[in-house]
Amino acid sequence: MRLLIVEDSADIAEALIDGFARRAISCDHAATAGDAELMLGAVHYSAAILDLGLPDEDGLKLLGRIRARGEAIPILILTARGDIEQRIAGLNAGADDYLVKPFDFGELDARLQAVLRRHDGNLGSALTIGNLAFDPATRQVKVDGRDVTLSQREIELLELLIRRAGRVIPKRIVEDQLFGLTEELGSNAIEVYVHRLRRRLEALGSTVRIETVRGVGYMLRHIA
Repeated sequence: MRLLIVEDSADIAEALIDGFARRAISCDHAATAGDAELMLGAVHYSAAILDLGLPDEDGLKLLGRIRARGEAIPILILTARGDIEQRIAGLNAGADDYLVKPFDFGELDARLQAVLRRHDGNLGSALTIGNLAFDPATRQVKVDGRDVTLSQREIELLELLIRRAGRVIPKRIVEDQLFGLTEELGSNAIEVYVHRLRRRLEALGSTVRIETVRGVGYMLRHIA
């Protein structure tokens, strides 16, 4: 999973990025509405966390344009504007949730996971396919009920695949989710991580397989 943090405060943005990194979630940061719009056009993000008090434009205007284009990216507003009228305005503009600063990071993370579950149509806490389970809240992976240790990149890849199990995920989206705009991407980096995760799951006796759809992307499928 890769998030876009739209926040003009460098300190808050850094705290969010560090907090999500500890949960094996990668982030890109935009300090202005203009930068955010450019980044949203270039990268496929799992969700965005949006401040409203941006230096170049009110965040509600950016949110309105995103929804007017028909983009369904989950968006959680994180702002100092706490009046009930402002909360209603944010939700009516198309936000999926609204949290007021100051905030507790644990609550922010829980609200984000709830938004993602609703967006994916999965109302349970854990994502499962076959004997493989992934808990987005704890970032824990299990095969046949046994804990599995994976690298951050492998967890990010697995989460992307299991959230869209049975559907082909284009390679471009995998690249965006694992590397975004801020990290260097080697020519065969995606293939390396797919290969590592595939072999790891096979060695653990998982009943799912990562299939390569030549020229398109990847899909997680239950084989039992």
